[in-house]
Amino acid sequence: MISKRTMLVSIAALSLVASLGIAAAQGVTISSGMFEGASNHVTSGAATIVEDGGTYFVELGEDFSLNNGPDPRVALGKDGYDPETQLGPLASLTGAQRYEIPASIDVSNYNEVYIWCAAADVPLGIAKLQ
Repeated sequence: MISKRTMLVSIAALSLVASLGIAAAQGVTISSGMFEGASNHVTSGAATIVEDGGTYFVELGEDFSLNNGPDPRVALGKDGYDPETQLGPLASLTGAQRYEIPASIDVSNYNEVYIWCAAADVPLGIAKLQ
């Protein structure tokens, strides 16, 4: 039979391990911003560039939302969209998402995250990073 003390210690240890795992998965925030819609599209929510284990990622927050748009892509820009930085198609119109930034892209050269419509070649949303 498990004593009350053993059970409490086990619960506390599991909580600590779970919280450490979540913190490790989040990585270190490099920059972040909030989306604003573009080209008559409604885009909102957070965009963050994080470094996790030596790899950089664009993370879209749980609050991310895009009303619609054909062929939306995630990309970076510096005072304008850079087609060489497309990270892939948008996985979902809403919710948290993570996109790996290739090592060949120097994140310090960029100050924006784009949701880009490849079909119409226009921005659907832009997050200015700080």
